[in-house]
Amino acid sequence: VQLQAFGGGLVQAGGSRRLSCSASGRGFINYTVAWFRQAPGKARESVSAVKYGVGTTYYDDFVKGRFTISRDNDKKIVYLQMNSLQPEDTAVYYCAAASFLRDNYYNTERYYNFWGQGTQVTVSS
Repeated sequence: VQLQAFGGGLVQAGGSRRLSCSASGRGFINYTVAWFRQAPGKARESVSAVKYGVGTTYYDDFVKGRFTISRDNDKKIVYLQMNSLQPEDTAVYYCAAASFLRDNYYNTERYYNFWGQGTQVTVSS
């Protein structure tokens, strides 16, 4: 599967942005899709994931209540709705996919074997 992330841009603190991860290829429904992000000078970190099939969602603590992940299997798109953005959310956001990923691996990047190119989100204070 090939992934393309888009929707990044400049947003003011407190604002919202929706990222999209568009997939091509077969079997999209069989893939857990996650969002990771990498801020300047920092390691890449997990943000959120949506499980294959039923679409169970997972969030890392620092985004709970602010970000919402969802998927449209017919359109082969995963969305990340980001609200109440803060300057510390500034990063390059990547989407990644892994087929039939076990639940407890959702936030571990080495298990994801397909990656999008990243989209920059900049939050100004």
